Amino acid sequence: MKVTLENLETLAWEKQGGLIPAVVQDANSGELLMQAYMSPEALRQSLESGLVTFFSRSRQKLWQKGEESGNVLNCIEISGDCDRDSLKVIAEPTGPVCHLGTGTCWEASLQPSQSFLTQLEAVIDSRKGSPADESYTAKLFERGTKYIAQKVGEEAVETALASVAGDDKELLNESADLIYHLLVLIKSRDLSLADVVQVLQERHR
Repeated sequence: MKVTLENLETLAWEKQGGLIPAVVQDANSGELLMQAYMSPEALRQSLESGLVTFFSRSRQKLWQKGEESGNVLNCIEISGDCDRDSLKVIAEPTGPVCHLGTGTCWEASLQPSQSFLTQLEAVIDSRKGSPADESYTAKLFERGTKYIAQKVGEEAVETALASVAGDDKELLNESADLIYHLLVLIKSRDLSLADVVQVLQERHR
């Protein structure tokens, strides 16, 4: 169920002494970011402020994620499971989530492979405005949207030719080139992969 200010008291708080475990998932990549505990007050503050807040069992007080580091979690949606004794928090991180400085508290190798596209998109976005001699991506941005669009067209043709030739290895290589250049093109227009996914979701309804 989607948790709101009106129904948060219906969760099974009594099962674990007034606390419920909450797993945080990246709203864009789908990666599992971290796990902590919420009290009714922490959940209420998360919903009201839009910033994910937990209850620290060691310090016995509320703590807003990122209150010291600045790497807050913007709360998108919180839902309870079928037994109402655990929570899933959909959030957008503003920086590394783990105290070790990594994006997630779990090893990257254990994450869904598709989430790499979101990581790649972030790297591409970071290249905007960088000197052209620092990276190929920066050079593409410097040459502008028209040139990037031309590269996407070229890669699309090469991908199609590889598929017709029946060369699976070449098809995969060309597909990777196409996806990369397409991401650069999207970012050159200040759009995102999430915007594309939203269009697909709307079509799927």
